[in-house]
Amino acid sequence: MKHHIYWWNLENLFDVANSPSRPAWLQKELKKELKGWTTPVLNRKIEQLASVIRQLNGGKGPDVFGVCEVENEVVLKKLTDALAPLGRNYVLRHHDAKDQRGIDVAFFYDGDRYEDDGRLFSLEIMKRTYTRDLVQINLRTKPGGHDLVLIGNHWPSRIDGQYESEPYRIMVAETMSYWIERILEIKGKDASIVVMGDFNDEPHNRSLENYANSTRSRTQVLNARSVPYLYNLMWPLYDQGVGTFFGSVPMLLDQFMVSRGIISASPKTPFRVESVEIVNLPGMTVGDYNKPVRHSRPSQGKEYNPDGFSDHLPIHLVLEEK
Repeated sequence: MKHHIYWWNLENLFDVANSPSRPAWLQKELKKELKGWTTPVLNRKIEQLASVIRQLNGGKGPDVFGVCEVENEVVLKKLTDALAPLGRNYVLRHHDAKDQRGIDVAFFYDGDRYEDDGRLFSLEIMKRTYTRDLVQINLRTKPGGHDLVLIGNHWPSRIDGQYESEPYRIMVAETMSYWIERILEIKGKDASIVVMGDFNDEPHNRSLENYANSTRSRTQVLNARSVPYLYNLMWPLYDQGVGTFFGSVPMLLDQFMVSRGIISASPKTPFRVESVEIVNLPGMTVGDYNKPVRHSRPSQGKEYNPDGFSDHLPIHLVLEEK
């Protein structure tokens, strides 16, 4: 059985002004930023995102979908409602975080193919202000009955400068590595873990290599005794010079990493990696560097494009269940 897992930074999927789901402090925080963000604008954004998601997995839609930059479960439900033509039984898993802009990490998955254990683990890391959450869900496959741990990430932005903001990402990376240690202690050293997210760093950056213990070496992951190394599946794509985000050049900020249990050849481990790709459907990018066609917001003036999607491209991981 194949499992099609996707991740996408949806670029500021906000609810509308005065939404009862938005706390008063966030109303004030977003007042200027969301000027002109009306129900028709939100509906257009939803439809643009849904038009891509409905094409994924050969038109069957995702089995599991991790997202970030969603404000609340209300807008996430609007998005999954727009996926109704797929005929999927999507289950939402969302946690309201304390991020200053109210943007969260969330998942939805096909309830006919998986069940979760009823728990959602989240961690807000504090340094002056809260970072966005790490969010973990534990799935069990149907009918295989194998456990799969998913951890969604949205690490602190580079908006204040790569090196000025790097300590925040390092802090989150080190915390995530410790978190994975605890998972392996509880579930065993061969637990199947998929880490995904917008890390706001690339595979070679210090936060990932030195603190999240992410590596391109399968041997290092398989032979590790005390360090919970993660195998970064994005290195072959990084070597090709492609990206999921465009700064002055393409940047591979969105990544999948997996635990030893997924790349082990042991008969005890139920999954193997079949493929990883960046999703770039017709109309999603422009130019020689495949710059994502972003949607933006009316308050951004000429940057607002109702025919756009997001400033990031989705990524796609296929796991085969043995």
